[in-house]
Amino acid sequence: MNIVLFGGSGFVGRALIAKLLERGHTVSVVSRSGRALPGVRVIEGPPFAEPTRARALAGQNVAVNLIGILHGSPEHFRQVHVDLAEAIAESCLMLGVPRLVHMSALHANPHGPSHYLRSKGEGEAGVHALGAKGLEVISLRPSVIFGAEDSFLNRFARLLRLAPGVMFLPGAQARFAPVYVGDVAEVFVQAIEGQLPAGTRLDLCGPRDYALIELVRLVAEWSGHKRLILPMPDALAQLMALGFELLPNPPLTRDNLASMRIDSLCAADGPRQPTALEEVAPAYLGGNKT
Repeated sequence: MNIVLFGGSGFVGRALIAKLLERGHTVSVVSRSGRALPGVRVIEGPPFAEPTRARALAGQNVAVNLIGILHGSPEHFRQVHVDLAEAIAESCLMLGVPRLVHMSALHANPHGPSHYLRSKGEGEAGVHALGAKGLEVISLRPSVIFGAEDSFLNRFARLLRLAPGVMFLPGAQARFAPVYVGDVAEVFVQAIEGQLPAGTRLDLCGPRDYALIELVRLVAEWSGHKRLILPMPDALAQLMALGFELLPNPPLTRDNLASMRIDSLCAADGPRQPTALEEVAPAYLGGNKT
């Protein structure tokens, strides 16, 4: 099959590309930089531009949209998660690409508590609305994703290394069901190859749920940076996030805190992905000890 990835140079994209190449698929990636990826055709150009999408989608069997942001203005969230997602879906329809696999987010909802979750929900609804016009759309909705190159557990390991004996943690009681990047990529492959029916919106969670403070204590143990980790009062967390928003790549924003008002957990009776955090994370977090 011919498969094109939008956002394929990121953490999930690299894991997915490896699996697709193993299965003998022909993979293309849309890239602003044109940076070469082994075994992959690169289409250079901004995905927001219609000519880039036309070049990328010509002759493809499946398109995959992995593009997303965690920080930004309300307008930027909408531009990336809604306008671009719908533009990719509409281009698929126009150019005869029959299937789109879309990266959404667990609890994406147009009425969610944060710009992130609202824009993800609006984008998901928008691309699925095109299913009525003949496009096969599948949305995958993961909790936080972990793996050797993740920006979640590794970031906490770096913060713990810098912490002076005590670390105060915003959103300490927020709950997550971390899902392994390899499991996420495997489900994407199933969706790409037609093993999931059109219209599917599938939540992806790992086998166990954790409070954030539990996760950070595990990171401290596995990375060798044991610290006293204490919950941060919400008012102080809001002030800290406000200050971080002045940075070009903030580790925390007020919108992130708003997202954490809803636990990132799957339904109690829903399916779970198999790989446990404890099977994978200690090995790669150990590299953060120095």
